[in-house]
Amino acid sequence: MNAPKSVIASPAALRAEIRAGRFTAPTAGQGGEALQANLVMLRGTDAAEFLRYCQANPRPCPLLAVGEPGDPSLPSLGDIDLRHDVPRYRVWRDGELVDEPSDIADLWTEDMVSFALGCSFSFEDALIRAGLPVRHITADRNVPMYRTSLPTRPAGQFSGPLVVSMRAMPAADAIEAISICQRFPLAHGAPVHLGDPSQIGIADIDAPDYGDPPVIEPGDIPVFWACGVTPQAAIVTAKPGLAITHAPGHMLVTDIPASHAERRLTGVYPV
Repeated sequence: MNAPKSVIASPAALRAEIRAGRFTAPTAGQGGEALQANLVMLRGTDAAEFLRYCQANPRPCPLLAVGEPGDPSLPSLGDIDLRHDVPRYRVWRDGELVDEPSDIADLWTEDMVSFALGCSFSFEDALIRAGLPVRHITADRNVPMYRTSLPTRPAGQFSGPLVVSMRAMPAADAIEAISICQRFPLAHGAPVHLGDPSQIGIADIDAPDYGDPPVIEPGDIPVFWACGVTPQAAIVTAKPGLAITHAPGHMLVTDIPASHAERRLTGVYPV
């Protein structure tokens, strides 16, 4: 579990703290009502194939923006420098996780292409405003995430299982959550599964593959959403020479209101 942290409501102020190395925690509940994004950064032909993978799997990989080769900015999402503005990154070489740095300036290349993908953190404020529990925020934990037995659609060398995030809540609240989240297609939309985790290949709900153990209260049922960590499972299969992603739960916080996840953003690659 992470130490309790203060809430920074301004996306720009949060990125400044991240860039200075003073904020390294998960970003759930941070940045006010700003859109948060998963990140994948790849080189050359790997990037071209990954774009096809996103197009084939829009539920776990909803594209918010695609960067120009070698450009660490994403102007459509705010004043962002992808080399510094994520609390924790993951570095992959030939499909193996080799490092989790807080800065990737020394790894950036002239042919690096960045992909910003929608994140379920973007609809959590809407759930909270509706009075629904978001227990990992209340407990100051990272959201639990799990590899499932559900396959994604392959594209070139990229393939692998669907990864899901889980939020436990009473059944009546889960029905309302479906209604709310289906309005956010760029934040993974409605849940993909409710109830028995074994039906989607999760053997132990208390032992997530990523994030922190869940908080499940009496009367709760588990509710699962497609997750933007899915590309990291595909990177393990594809084995690109170099890939850089966010660390699970440590997102890019943009200047775009989360409500924009309810519709296609201007300048977003069509999915």
